[in-house]
Amino acid sequence: MEIALKKNQSFRLSVELIDRLKQLAKRQNRSLNNYVETVLLDAAYHDPNAVTLAAMKEAESDAMNDVPSLDMSSIEAMEKSMGL
Repeated sequence: MEIALKKNQSFRLSVELIDRLKQLAKRQNRSLNNYVETVLLDAAYHDPNAVTLAAMKEAESDAMNDVPSLDMSSIEAMEKSMGL
């Protein structure tokens, strides 16, 4: 088993961002360091594949305008707008 070498590095982040990262780490029962490292690893090494990129492009385009919106004024109205 190969052990990854680690190096200490300092970053200046806003207090609000640090607080938010701490909240997110706590939700997953992880240390702040572990949570931030995982987020950075994901950002650095996981590029979206072609299917994901196509879905992202579709979501940004007008193609999603054909999707009907849900009427959330009541349960009955929501069910009707869903075709139930």
